[in-house]
Amino acid sequence: MQRIRVLVVDDHRIFAESLAAALAAEQDVDVAAAGSAPAALRSLDRAATDGRRFDVLLADADLAAPLLAVPAQAPGPVREAVPRPCPRDGIALVSGLRTSHPYLRTVVLADRDDPRRAAAALQAGASGWVAKDCSLSRLLSVIRGVLRDETHLPPALLTGVLRELTAARKHRSESERLVESLTPREREVLRCMVAGLGRKAVAERLFLSPHTVRTHMQNVLGKLGVHSTLAAVALARRAGVGPVELEAAAAAASVPVP
Repeated sequence: MQRIRVLVVDDHRIFAESLAAALAAEQDVDVAAAGSAPAALRSLDRAATDGRRFDVLLADADLAAPLLAVPAQAPGPVREAVPRPCPRDGIALVSGLRTSHPYLRTVVLADRDDPRRAAAALQAGASGWVAKDCSLSRLLSVIRGVLRDETHLPPALLTGVLRELTAARKHRSESERLVESLTPREREVLRCMVAGLGRKAVAERLFLSPHTVRTHMQNVLGKLGVHSTLAAVALARRAGVGPVELEAAAAAASVPVP
């Protein structure tokens, strides 16, 4: 019998342990519980290192934001501790795991139906959104279903979630169109902004004068139709623009540009 390894993440300890105990009664389920996002990350990393990785993660949508960053293991033969941003809730945890643990199927557990947050969970990579008060048989059906690459939502949420996803796609398309209006240099500056670099740091990495960087940043804001760096970064994120690779940025620009 192939066993399913499940990790329950909820900062309400009694709920997490009770749900884990109920799932553990199933013959084909191995389950563990974590009381926070950092604890979940540690459990996932440890299980992956031991060759006993989890198959499904059940995450509370309203995890309390942790206070400290959690160290992660860097890939490669030599593993060194590198900073990992702390997820602010269950949906943010799911989003981060899409990259660090792509094999993991995730299901968000919620106290209430919320089409907007359910849509955000699916966009973050979740395979399901389930009410905390659903029956154990329903939850087990979802767990087994997501392992077959199914997506599970309460029927009452389907219309609202589809509406939210359609609106998000339209918003993303508009953001992509605005980003495409930028010149290659302006897009490079925008990626530096997404990475959190200030004007001086951008100038140093791209071998530009601070005055030139200021002009590029003003052009970026104007073309994107926003009035602040934060708004530009948010729009860039919606358009799928990632941060510049800081180590490679200086090497990429070998000739000063006036």
